[in-house]
Amino acid sequence: MSNAPLMPKATAVWLVENTALTFEQIGDFCKLHSLEVKGIADGEVAQGIKGLDPISTGQLTREEIDRGEKNPNYNLKLQESKVRLPEPKRRKGPRYTPVSRRHDRPNAILWLTRNHPELKDAQIIRLVGTTKATIQSIKDRTHWNSPQLSPMDPVTLGLCSQIDLDLEVQRAAKDRPAVVPGDDRSATLLPADVTTAREHDDAQASASRKESLDLETVFAKLGGSRKTDEDED
Repeated sequence: MSNAPLMPKATAVWLVENTALTFEQIGDFCKLHSLEVKGIADGEVAQGIKGLDPISTGQLTREEIDRGEKNPNYNLKLQESKVRLPEPKRRKGPRYTPVSRRHDRPNAILWLTRNHPELKDAQIIRLVGTTKATIQSIKDRTHWNSPQLSPMDPVTLGLCSQIDLDLEVQRAAKDRPAVVPGDDRSATLLPADVTTAREHDDAQASASRKESLDLETVFAKLGGSRKTDEDED
């Protein structure tokens, strides 16, 4: 069987104390090494652990244990548990952070504000279990330990899972508008009739300037030729 019983070591303790099963049979059923089961029998392993009756928990039947005791090569089969455990509900509100890791939260907040500025304060609070005042002080660099802070990935620090981080980033991306007012990237192209009209006007102005220059050149040449004729006379 690939599934282990509830509280494997406690179950192994009970089987060692109350049955004639071999160490290999108990180890196979509880997913423990046979030498570890032998250590339980010798009192070297699982000291202070109270045995758990697998029959009372519905994981084994007396008939199944009898079959195993009669045949040392028989592998015990785990019965389907009658106890249905409710699925864990997603915790709402700030995430609880162990005391030993709370000093890492400012570094994680700094990392989030730098690498994911699209995240809202409420999302950062959910990820690392901090307060809005702390987030603001880190953003403003007024945090008491601001000079010593170093951005560190909250997933690496164990403050949140990669799945939770990706989920919050995706939510922030959906809430973020596609076009930011005032951003240079939000500028749109001018209509074609406007741009072509400008090009036409520029072309006309250039042609007029060229024509004016040509007339001035002609008149200058004419004036020069008149002076030459007078000199010859």
